[in-house]
Amino acid sequence: MVLEKEKMHQFNRFYLLFSLLFSFAIPFITIEIIEETIVPIQQTYSYVALENLKVVEVKETIDYKPIILWSIYGLITSILLFRYLRNILRIISNIKSSTIIEYKNSKLVLLEEETPPHTFLNCIFLNKTDYENRKIEEELYTHELIHVTQKHTLDVLFIEALKTVFWFNPLFIFYKKAIQLNHEFLADEKVVNSYDNVPFYQNLLLAHANKKPTFALTSNLNYSVTKKRFIMMTKTVSKTKTFLYKITLLPLFSGLIYFMCVESVAQEKPITPSKSTTQPEKKITQPVSSKDKLRDEYYAGVQIIINDCNKKTLINKKYEELTLEEKNRFLFYVPSPKISKNPTEKEFNSWKNEKDFAIWLDGKNIPNSELDKYTTKDIAYFAGSFVYKNARTKKHPQLHQYSLYTKEYFDKNLKDSHLKFYGKELRMTLMGKKQDKAQPDKTKTINIQENEIYSLSAVNEKPNFFGGIEKFYEFVGKNYKAPSQPNLKGKVYITFVVEKDGGLSDIRVVKDAGYGTGEEAVRVLKLSPKWIPGKINGNPVRVLYSLPITIQSAN
Repeated sequence: MVLEKEKMHQFNRFYLLFSLLFSFAIPFITIEIIEETIVPIQQTYSYVALENLKVVEVKETIDYKPIILWSIYGLITSILLFRYLRNILRIISNIKSSTIIEYKNSKLVLLEEETPPHTFLNCIFLNKTDYENRKIEEELYTHELIHVTQKHTLDVLFIEALKTVFWFNPLFIFYKKAIQLNHEFLADEKVVNSYDNVPFYQNLLLAHANKKPTFALTSNLNYSVTKKRFIMMTKTVSKTKTFLYKITLLPLFSGLIYFMCVESVAQEKPITPSKSTTQPEKKITQPVSSKDKLRDEYYAGVQIIINDCNKKTLINKKYEELTLEEKNRFLFYVPSPKISKNPTEKEFNSWKNEKDFAIWLDGKNIPNSELDKYTTKDIAYFAGSFVYKNARTKKHPQLHQYSLYTKEYFDKNLKDSHLKFYGKELRMTLMGKKQDKAQPDKTKTINIQENEIYSLSAVNEKPNFFGGIEKFYEFVGKNYKAPSQPNLKGKVYITFVVEKDGGLSDIRVVKDAGYGTGEEAVRVLKLSPKWIPGKINGNPVRVLYSLPITIQSAN
């Protein structure tokens, strides 16, 4: 809009190309400026308990809108790319099928059809009859040779390729026109300086103005034959003015970098309120902990949808909009990084036994014989569990199941899975715990046997977790680290014995969902504090207890 009117065509060509590259680069430039902020040290703490939380189901819905939009974009881009390549091939075909004459540092391509002179790379296309009858003036040769010498075709191919990919942005249309008009200014300037006959050259341009248009990828003589080009031929240059325009661009680009790329990073400087202050004590906001920062990064930009057991929506908003209380209550889980580990030769060779082991490799069930193609060094991570009899199937009757992951799969899918939640939406359903109204008959007489394990229905007083079973579910929810395997769905059934002293023993996985889910449940239960033991007639006894954990995730 401004520089096009000035007679500094070489600089304008550089500016047009540089500004395009600058526009693509600027989103990837970040300049951090550290600002020190004062954050008071917390003096008051609050704790929010989960009420009636039994099972948390995690689901991710598929948003089809981006899929549709990307499909439309892909279709249109494919069509435009096909047209772009077809035009190049047509030009190449014309070159191969026509008479070619070497001329200075270019090639003259003589065409049968009526066409104005135009250029593609180092080829100048001319009408064969006009060439043979010497109807093409020297000024036209000079004009087209400038396009060849200064490689204007590369600029056109570049902007046309960008138009193909970013067809939805109309600015590229105007950019292409500006680039091609600048090419004509450069060629016109050379002709005017060489022949010093502006009126004759202008009439020459008008004489070729109405001829058949050429390909969009070529530089042609009659492009935009308007008063802009005629005015530019006779325009005088003010060196001072052009210099001022050039140096003005420096603060312009510097300002763009500052406003778009500079990011202030707060560095916390905690302070402790003075004890001698006469002001009444105030509650001070708790500073963000390292665990909170990890959680913020993990769930950043994710839509959080939480429903109760009646499918009533309690929360539906972006993670950043949640209060700290809501984050602590519903999103206490942040996965820990998975550490690469190789199996021993003994472990690896044992997995080849098809009778005892069902094997999954990178999420796919494979025959055990496939392991012969691999070594222990090929396996970067593995997890397995025992399969109880009632959980085995005809397809997988084995006692054990193991999931193995190659280094490539581990690096791509598991290594950084703890850094970012894999979906755009997280759905959680809070299931209320049903109270068991059926009470055991306290009047019946039971002969207590030493070290006997009793069922829940056989005891007068059921074992319980200190604070209630809700607290136990809260404990499991906080400590259980679900696997990052996508599309994982199922339940983990655990049985254990609550001992007379309240400790948990004989923890077993009755059924799991694979991928180490059962193994993780056992680990969590081993961390459990002691329970209030079950009793018969007031005497502590060993009681068998079962626990279901529902796991449901989807991409």
